[in-house]
Amino acid sequence: MAFPKMSEIQNLSDDEVNEQILTLKKELFTLRLQKATRRLEKTHLFKHKRHQLSQLLTLEGARKRANAESAAE
Repeated sequence: MAFPKMSEIQNLSDDEVNEQILTLKKELFTLRLQKATRRLEKTHLFKHKRHQLSQLLTLEGARKRANAESAAE
């Protein structure tokens, strides 16, 4: 499973980005729960989900900064 590229998520709207951030946070919680109960088989999913989450949060932050700069002008 390859990591998603930033070019793939840049086409998403702000609402879709926020929705995916919440979904990934829930999935990470579920993975941590499975790990704690020793039911997790695919440990690589942690890395993939964290990577996706960091990309989405980076995109969200960049958009917020761009909106703040355009509003200040």
